[in-house]
Amino acid sequence: MKRGEDALHDFVRDRRLALFRSAYLICGNRDDAEDLVQTTLVKVVLGWRRWQRLDNIEAYARKTLYHTFIAGRRRFWRREYAYGELPDRAVPEPDAETGMAVRAALAGLTPKQRAVLVLRFWEDQSVEATAAVLGMRENTVKSHTARGLAVLRARMERETEREREGERV
Repeated sequence: MKRGEDALHDFVRDRRLALFRSAYLICGNRDDAEDLVQTTLVKVVLGWRRWQRLDNIEAYARKTLYHTFIAGRRRFWRREYAYGELPDRAVPEPDAETGMAVRAALAGLTPKQRAVLVLRFWEDQSVEATAAVLGMRENTVKSHTARGLAVLRARMERETEREREGERV
C-alpha cells in the first residue's frame, strides 16, 4: 500500500466509532447511523487524493457526515419506513430510559436543529466551528440552538410529568 492509503486506512479505523456516535445521536437509530457513517466514509475515501490539500481531514469527515444527513432528510423516499413485527420491550434501566427519552426528543427536531445540537453539545464545538461545519451563519447556529433546546426542554418536561402521573396511579 502507498503511504497515502495507509493514512486513509488509519483514519477510517481510528475515527469510525466517533463518527458513528455522532451519527447515532442525529439519526436516532443504529441502522440509519451505520448507513450514514458508511456513506460518509465512502465520500471521504473517494476524495482521499484531496487530503494533501486539506488542513484537517477530521473536520472534512465531520462536515461530510452532517451534510449527508441533512441532504438525506430532504429526500421523500427516506420518510418511508418498513416495519415488521415489533419485538417485546424489555424494562430498561433508569439511565437507558433517560437516554431513550433524549433520543426520542432529538428525533422530533428538524435535521438542522439536531445537527446543531449534536455538534454543539455532544461534540463540544463552538458556535463558530459549528457554523463552519454546517455552512451556516453564526446567528443561524445560535437560533437553531435556542429553538432546539426549547423544544427538548418542553418534551422532557412533558415526559417527566407523564412519569409522575403514572407513579400516582
